[in-house]
Amino acid sequence: MKFLAISGSGRATSTNTALLRAVSEIAGSDHQVAVFSGVADLPVFSPDAENGPLPLPVQTFIEMIRKNDALIISSPEYVRAIPGGLKNAIDWLVSRDEIIGKPIALLHASHRGDDMLAQLRLVLATVSDGFDPENFVRFELMKLTPEQISQTMLAPQNQSKITDFLAKFTQQDI
Repeated sequence: MKFLAISGSGRATSTNTALLRAVSEIAGSDHQVAVFSGVADLPVFSPDAENGPLPLPVQTFIEMIRKNDALIISSPEYVRAIPGGLKNAIDWLVSRDEIIGKPIALLHASHRGDDMLAQLRLVLATVSDGFDPENFVRFELMKLTPEQISQTMLAPQNQSKITDFLAKFTQQDI
């Protein structure tokens, strides 16, 4: 199964991106996990921009979604809300069919962020009937470097959580 793991952060040393990269490394031979960390590269959404050829970063993003079987999203919370870059990325998908029915689940890299997660769950349930709010795993990784996150995720209990998380996707009808 092929997963696109979308980081909701635009930071170069993002905790969420590091978590998703670790997931990519942990995924077994039955799964491929590609990480998208380019939400900051997407232009601001406007319905007017959908009338002509889409901007190249948006075309690339949509093609990545099309080529993958399921989406994993991991995002920080900014001011108790969905970060603007991630919300913008989702906005580019609203009038398209690539996300409708696409299985989607969340990972989270912090002990906090429940307000953002509630908002994200509402938005994802609105744009895709494939969103599974029950398939969710939280790790406490804040203040760790990407290298420390990679090492932390290699711990057997964390690897097990990730393999169980990915296996749950394969049980969904795709």
